[in-house]
Amino acid sequence: MFPPPTQDADSAIRLTDSDAALARLSAVRKKYLEDPFIPFLVPRAAFQTPRPPLINIGTFVRATAIDDLVFQWLQTSLNQGIRSQIISLGAGSDTRFWRIATGPYKDALETYIELDFPDITSKKAMAIRKSKDLSAILGEVNVSLGGTGLTSTNYHLLPVDLRLPPEATLANHLSSAILSSTLPTLLLFECVLVYMSPEASSAILQWFVEFFSGGETAPLGSIVYEMFGLQDAFGRVMVENLKARNVSLPGAAPYSDIHSLPTRFTNVGFTAAHALTLKEIRKSYISATELERIAHLELVDEVEELELVLNHYAITWGLCAPTEALRTAWGGWGLVKAVTIPSDEDDE
Repeated sequence: MFPPPTQDADSAIRLTDSDAALARLSAVRKKYLEDPFIPFLVPRAAFQTPRPPLINIGTFVRATAIDDLVFQWLQTSLNQGIRSQIISLGAGSDTRFWRIATGPYKDALETYIELDFPDITSKKAMAIRKSKDLSAILGEVNVSLGGTGLTSTNYHLLPVDLRLPPEATLANHLSSAILSSTLPTLLLFECVLVYMSPEASSAILQWFVEFFSGGETAPLGSIVYEMFGLQDAFGRVMVENLKARNVSLPGAAPYSDIHSLPTRFTNVGFTAAHALTLKEIRKSYISATELERIAHLELVDEVEELELVLNHYAITWGLCAPTEALRTAWGGWGLVKAVTIPSDEDDE
């Protein structure tokens, strides 16, 4: 008999991108989010089943908060009369480039770069080429690196194993022809660093800080979304469930609580950093109008479980802007609490 096929050690991690894409597709179809591009990046999208309300709500909170931070960054660029670069590391099936390129902030974007495993980028490159809706927005497209990469005027899809030393990966791919060291630049890590060793993730951030000369000529921003605080009972269940899928979380160990998350940035030279749980974002940073709208989309029975899950995921954002001029221009970047309208009872 032939031996059973073996999976490489990273296949389980790569499958997490499929999970995220299916979750976004489900949230879009249930009207939590708007994204006309996600069906083109999900195989057999028309036949995919919807996800439970708990996943749809979590996807909504995550997407809403990250979009807010990204759009704020681009708006600040417009205010300064300059364009920004965005680098999405571990981008997977994300559609953010297309949403920006067809939205109100398209003039604020100079370059958008996506990095991921070669298996992921080759599939995405193929999906882009097959879809007229995606490729038309890119304009002239050049396939590179044996089909694992793709470039256009302001979009670059590049195969990179982010766990390797950045001097041997990022330095080779992010040449001056692609990435400028003098433009405002935003790094995105959505459920990426938690799958890497703390040393590897710190090395990536340190490389960018040094590339941009400590943010003295242009600000460097970064957004991280991932799970944390996995030492309690609920967190241990999450870890065991992932282990059953052959997924480990070496990057979660240093971050036992919300207060530890900003140190990811401040330890490597960022000048400011903040973190919020998805539970707190849902409670205080999303407008009452939006919360009321999504409350009517699906019946949620497991409110306690929802809050437990949201309390173990966080968004952390950091800014490297050491000069007074840059702090003045960019220091206000970050999530802002939603304005609450007092009820008649509050006036009594």
